[in-house]
Amino acid sequence: MSVRKRTWFTSIQIRTKAEELATEAGQADWHQYKASANAALAEALRVSQDKKADKREAAAAALTLKKYPPQEAWVVDYATNGGRHIKTFAKKKEADEFAATAKVEVRHGIHTPSSKSITVAEAGKLWLASAERNKLERTTIDGYKQHLALHIEPFLGSTKLSDLSTPMVREFEDKLAADKTTPRSTALIKKVRGSLGAILADAQERGLVARNVVRELRSGRRRGKERRADRRQKGKLKVGVDIPSPTEIKAIIEATEGRWRPFFLTAIFTGLRASELRGLRWADVDLKKAELHVTQRADAYREIGAPKSEAGHRTVPLTPKLLRALTEWKLACPKDDKGDLGLVFPNTEGKVEWHANIINRAWMPLQIAAGVTVQVRDDDGKLVRDEKGKPVLQAKYTGLHALRHFYASWCINRESDGGLELPAKVVQERLGHSSITVTLDTYGHLFPRGDDSEKLAEAENRLWA
Repeated sequence: MSVRKRTWFTSIQIRTKAEELATEAGQADWHQYKASANAALAEALRVSQDKKADKREAAAAALTLKKYPPQEAWVVDYATNGGRHIKTFAKKKEADEFAATAKVEVRHGIHTPSSKSITVAEAGKLWLASAERNKLERTTIDGYKQHLALHIEPFLGSTKLSDLSTPMVREFEDKLAADKTTPRSTALIKKVRGSLGAILADAQERGLVARNVVRELRSGRRRGKERRADRRQKGKLKVGVDIPSPTEIKAIIEATEGRWRPFFLTAIFTGLRASELRGLRWADVDLKKAELHVTQRADAYREIGAPKSEAGHRTVPLTPKLLRALTEWKLACPKDDKGDLGLVFPNTEGKVEWHANIINRAWMPLQIAAGVTVQVRDDDGKLVRDEKGKPVLQAKYTGLHALRHFYASWCINRESDGGLELPAKVVQERLGHSSITVTLDTYGHLFPRGDDSEKLAEAENRLWA
């Protein structure tokens, strides 16, 4: 493997020099002077590099090269089992770095020459095919397709995998952030970068690329910084802002009625995710033992699948009032024509209910009826008023996840404050979190802390005594 400097003149430079020679000779056709022009430029370059050259010749060569500056590049020449390969770089440092990396990759048999490498767009298609073959949820695959088509391909689609580098990924992130035509949040850019890393990981497993430059970029130090930045940006969940207060929950319970009453009571007192509520079956509700079992969920396309994670399979106890509500609801619950779904909260035809219907037809109107609202403001922060001059109100909490947050806080709060005061591990199991880290990162600040003011006073007195 060798690194050498390559110097040459462009075809335009050679033609211009040939025209100059033809003019000096009084000829109109420059084509016959093409070889002479090439030789003259090459000789000027040779003389400029010859330390023993005549001063007059060196001066003339310098003038020629000033008029026709040579092009320079650094070439890495190496061989693999597949043959000989050449790769060109603008800077020697880049060539040396590639040569050092390629030498190791060739030795371990994992090097992919640029001439045989596929593009990021082609690798993305293979990645999507793999996701579909592994039967990932449609919503997940749709998200991957959007990342590839809208964010990755426009900037890196034609780039070969072997040409990708860590600086290129950083530049890619900067372009995503600076793109005014398609505004992207920090969270979205992070997800898109994750998808790019997944594409490279899939290609790496296929032997199409030796390195995953995204994983190299995301060192442990940077991931830690990103996590801290994300937490600072999101802030901690707050009661009355992200988590409905007990007073608001009481108002919601009093206002809910009809077929939505058992649904919202279950959401409030079990903490199930919206997808788990939509996929809950009567076969998984044990009214005698007063508990339900989460065994499946319904996705955005109303397709039934497994819970979000292995920890999602769980058993949740039922409160007495919720148990009575479900017992009564079972008698009135709609059934589908075939009777094979057996859902607890289906639509009026017994099928899986659309998530949007629950939000728009039930959750938002319920909050307004319960008085759990906020005043609408315009883009300038001014209150929006109706024709009578009264402030326009809208539902305070946008998604059902707010009820899941309430359930978590209810499990955590002290018994003296109306909560269950459960240990963190039990809270994790009730919520179906994949790890206790998720539980503590999300709700750790809600766990009761002892009042140690007396101990602090005693310690201070001992220190100053």
